[in-house]
Amino acid sequence: MAIKDWPADERPREKLLQSGAATLSDAELLAIFLRTGVTGISAVDLARKLLSDFGGLRALFEADHQSFCQQHGLGTAKFVQLQAVLEMSRRHLESTLTRGNAFTDAATTRLYLQRQLRHFPHEVFACLFLDTRHRLISFETLFRGTIDGASVYPREVVKQALKHNAAAVIFAHNHPSGVAEPSQSDIQITKRLRSTLELVDIRVLDHIIVGDAETTSLAELGHC
Repeated sequence: MAIKDWPADERPREKLLQSGAATLSDAELLAIFLRTGVTGISAVDLARKLLSDFGGLRALFEADHQSFCQQHGLGTAKFVQLQAVLEMSRRHLESTLTRGNAFTDAATTRLYLQRQLRHFPHEVFACLFLDTRHRLISFETLFRGTIDGASVYPREVVKQALKHNAAAVIFAHNHPSGVAEPSQSDIQITKRLRSTLELVDIRVLDHIIVGDAETTSLAELGHC
């Protein structure tokens, strides 16, 4: 049965308009994005199959062009459309941070850092540079590779912080293993960076470890 023949309160678009996007399942949301199914398969059934084949929304969203287009019902046009939607979502979240209330809202900050860092297959060390009111000035990736005392250079961090005239910073890096538990190296480099930045009156507010589905705050653990 085609979706247009379903009861109105079961059709994804009508359901969204009536009850809001949060009430829809992953498959229903994806069906709206797909717009149409393929011969003999409704958009919702196609969405369910894609979610099953990829293993969920995240894997679908992070699939490369070739893997994405190998699926029946998908192609370059849909891949480009999806990348545009994801980028708009990232920019919307970043604009929310830039407007000034980000760091009274730890959940938004962590969500932003997760979206920026968790997909990398290698460790990436990044920094949120903040003004005197803890509003976002800039987000920058500073180092790549194993995050330890040999790969993170405090001098470079200070240089970038002064360049942005930052009053405070929040560090973040990902653990490709998916486990957000901080290592001794993470703790030691945080202390080194904090000590160095104190010399130029820049506060280290936190260092957030980004795992697969969770984050850990070194500040909450007493290491900042």
